[in-house]
Amino acid sequence: MPLHVHTEPADLAPAVLLPGDPGRARHIAETFLDAPRLTTEYRGLLGYTGSYRGVPVSVQTTGMGCPSLAIVAEELVQLGARTLVRVGTAGVVAPDVAPGERIVAHAAEAGDGTTRQYLGGDASPSVADLDLTVALRDAAAAHGGARVGLIRTEDAFYATTPADVPTLAARGVLAIEMEAAALFLIGRLRGVRTGCMVVASNHIGDDAFVDPAVLQAGVDAMTRTTLDAIAARHAAEAA
Repeated sequence: MPLHVHTEPADLAPAVLLPGDPGRARHIAETFLDAPRLTTEYRGLLGYTGSYRGVPVSVQTTGMGCPSLAIVAEELVQLGARTLVRVGTAGVVAPDVAPGERIVAHAAEAGDGTTRQYLGGDASPSVADLDLTVALRDAAAAHGGARVGLIRTEDAFYATTPADVPTLAARGVLAIEMEAAALFLIGRLRGVRTGCMVVASNHIGDDAFVDPAVLQAGVDAMTRTTLDAIAARHAAEAA
């Protein structure tokens, strides 16, 4: 058993959703999965396994930031996971993205330190699995659609300011979050599929956070979309 994700290999599904928040992991498991069971709660990293449309699916908390995500992702791969999808929220950069919208990330700018440590100080593009990204995009069509584009991963939640937004927006960044770049890199290094869908929260610099009801509706649509994509990929691979 790994040091941090205290789950037996037999209790983990090949496909795993990765929310940062343990409360969101519980909500996903109890709301969307059939017969969910708690598989680990060590260090507050709640993990659950159940099924969706007959497909085994796990949900595993990662915590906040790339260092925590990297630990969890590496240990899930050790346990046998083969598809890892981050589901979370992101602060908005692009002026035409509204709170509550879903974003499927095909790549993430690596503004973190974790990916550079993996690569000996080098910077490298962090790119999601193409087939999984297409499946997320296609599944989103049934749930209001989703943007597909570039996001940015950073370590410091409060470091980026409204003054930084025009530069980021000009190079095509849609939103900022804290985990995707490390997930994509680990997927490439370990030979597993990785993807990411996030819900837009507030624009960087907004005085107030997005209405919780709007955010929750976005999270639920994101979760259903991601599960539909996993089920579609499972069917395609079984055909």
